[in-house]
Amino acid sequence: MSRIVAVSPHLDDAVFSAGGTLARLAAAGHDVLVVTVFTGSVAAPTGFALACQTDKGLAPDVDYMALRRDEDAAALARLGVRGEHLGLLEAPHRGYDSPAALFAGRRAGDDVAGAAGDAVREHVAAADLVLAPQAVGDHVDHQVVTAVVAGLADPDRTAWWRDTPYAVRHPDAAGAPGPTGTDVAVDVAALLATKAAAAGAYATQVGFQFGGPEHVGPVLADLARREGAGTPAEVFRAGASARALIGTLAP
Repeated sequence: MSRIVAVSPHLDDAVFSAGGTLARLAAAGHDVLVVTVFTGSVAAPTGFALACQTDKGLAPDVDYMALRRDEDAAALARLGVRGEHLGLLEAPHRGYDSPAALFAGRRAGDDVAGAAGDAVREHVAAADLVLAPQAVGDHVDHQVVTAVVAGLADPDRTAWWRDTPYAVRHPDAAGAPGPTGTDVAVDVAALLATKAAAAGAYATQVGFQFGGPEHVGPVLADLARREGAGTPAEVFRAGASARALIGTLAP
């Protein structure tokens, strides 16, 4: 049994992007842990941070991140994997004050990378396989996690997923320059329904990200078929040892 650690920026990224692979690894008997970096609650959000919940129909007094942490627990349970929430604050709570700001690069003075590195270092060091985002789509929180993992993990045992739903919107996007390796496709044809059910557990997010719960399964299935050139797949940029471990998955 190998220890697999997936480092997810937000409460949904690992499932949306690599849920089928996570489920296959767990079913093969590996110990799979998803550590999510930006999960902390703020008692009284304001401005853009508050709008990120009210525009989803949630009242201002709702603990939005607590709700999302519960969604994440339900989603990961559907995949048969464990989860841990690291408690750092998402970009809207760190002074990024508009949707455009989230995709305009890291702000001067945003030193969250140091705390993120401290939070994930031991998890990454103990893993036989590290999964992490390529930062397709350029969201600042994804950029932070990609850079942190690239600086900590052995590239030989790291596999980088294509961030979803950004890979849906920007199919040709290359992601950050840090992730190295060779692309490998993991067949997830038998896991599409499981992945869709897990993704659907993020009820606060699927309307904004996919256009409604009824679209989650079809959008993810269409992306998987496109990524796998007809055979539904999740594609990773992976080092040699990472490719070898992923290659042991049963069809």
